[in-house]
Amino acid sequence: MDTIRSSPGRLETSPLLTAAPALRTADAPLIDPFGRRVDYLRVSVTDRCDFRCVYCMAEHMTFLPKAELLTLEELDRLCSAFIRRGVKKLRLTGGEPLVRRNILSLIQSLGRHLKTGELEELTLTTNGSQLGRFSEELYAAGVRRVNVSLDTLDPERFQAITRWGRLDQVLDGIFAAKAAGLAVKINTVALKGTNEDEIETLLGWCAEHGFDLTLIETMPMGEIDEDRTDQYLPLSAVRARLADRFTLTDLAISTGGPARYMRVEETGQRLGFITPLTHNFCEACNRVRLTCTGMLYMCLGQDNSADLRAPLRASRDDALLDAAIDAAIAGKPKGHDFVIDRRGGRPAVARHMSVTGG
Repeated sequence: MDTIRSSPGRLETSPLLTAAPALRTADAPLIDPFGRRVDYLRVSVTDRCDFRCVYCMAEHMTFLPKAELLTLEELDRLCSAFIRRGVKKLRLTGGEPLVRRNILSLIQSLGRHLKTGELEELTLTTNGSQLGRFSEELYAAGVRRVNVSLDTLDPERFQAITRWGRLDQVLDGIFAAKAAGLAVKINTVALKGTNEDEIETLLGWCAEHGFDLTLIETMPMGEIDEDRTDQYLPLSAVRARLADRFTLTDLAISTGGPARYMRVEETGQRLGFITPLTHNFCEACNRVRLTCTGMLYMCLGQDNSADLRAPLRASRDDALLDAAIDAAIAGKPKGHDFVIDRRGGRPAVARHMSVTGG
């Protein structure tokens, strides 16, 4: 089903645009130069966030002018083009996706692809601050699980890490999501000297409430007012410490993302590790990232990108857009270039994670 704009930021069904397009060669699956099928799209719907996490962005950020952002209708059309080309999993990110005005209308519109079976999963990554408001509507739109960033259970430490966040608001949002029927996975960035003493506590808390936990190494993206050599905590060391207390069994499963999973036998929960620095996770990469301005990044850790906004706006027909997507996938690199510069302290990638979509 296609959509038209009825008011700024709103999506509305158009009975004149509902005819299904005829199958074309451009409906073929997206295969990169290394034979990897791209079936996972992450979309940053905004670079704005109501937090200023110390490992993600500077406290005083200059965000994109709103005039540069794709409209919700344009985001819907772009996502739908990728779904037509075989994308099965769609994750909305930010910044904080739920702070974008009228974002529910986009999510509800994209839910039509779940009903047809073209899309297998529509998910979000969020800081949890808005889940108290939106969880029930997210579930009604077809969302069945969310990833929530949570790096500590200590209120003072939480405020120090997020600068602007309140732990009680996030916890209320997490439990609202659980009550609404959403599966919750907690994402924790492991920070040396900040929360490394709390990882076992977070693991136990997640087990108590039925949440999976994924630990993430800090990623060298964007200037952040901090020295990442001070933040970096190798997850190989974290895993070794956890293995002294718990029985960790490797699991041969994949959720379409970069995490490697294991089961904590004492609790039965699933524990993931995302290790862009200590272990490159690129060999099975099946994802690309779309920004809120229409730039497609084929790799999180490299700067090669493709402008999809221009062909999107050049024609109501998707022929130019399909050609641009094909050219972009043909340039997808084999792997990222993440490294922490211990001499100059410069990020490996200049853009912030919030621009690309975390």
